[in-house]
Amino acid sequence: MNALKWILLAEDDTNTAELTIGALGAEQLGCAVVLARDGAEALECLQRRGRFEAGYSSPPAFVLLDMKMPRMDGLETLRHIKADERLRSIPVIMLTSSRHESDLIRSYGLGANAYVVKPVEFREFCRTIKLVGEFWATVNEPSPEKVPAFPVSQGQLVAAV
Repeated sequence: MNALKWILLAEDDTNTAELTIGALGAEQLGCAVVLARDGAEALECLQRRGRFEAGYSSPPAFVLLDMKMPRMDGLETLRHIKADERLRSIPVIMLTSSRHESDLIRSYGLGANAYVVKPVEFREFCRTIKLVGEFWATVNEPSPEKVPAFPVSQGQLVAAV
């Protein structure tokens, strides 16, 4: 029997969180959405600590991670997720208003699976979030839980041929 799929949304802005949850259409995806208000809370959720201790036993289908948050920002949170052997295979989608190339480069360099710029226009925002949710929750085939670590030391460049 498959465990209930769920999505972790790390977003500190209440309006954006509500809009994102609505646009995901989680009910149609067969997923629940868990909201973390900052990166530290997102890590607590993934590690099942604090108020998330009785959380889901399976990892989320994916994490939507805002870039700018209090306590711990999205890039620092991403760094912690991808450094943790138990969490690194979880897809992390950076959801941000930043179009700065340096943020894009840093996100992918830290192991982000996707980088999505939040559209400003309401309909386009909803359409984009829905597409992200549909792909990562239903189309993408998740990684098996026991994935061997890819042996890359920090700062090492690896090219596949």
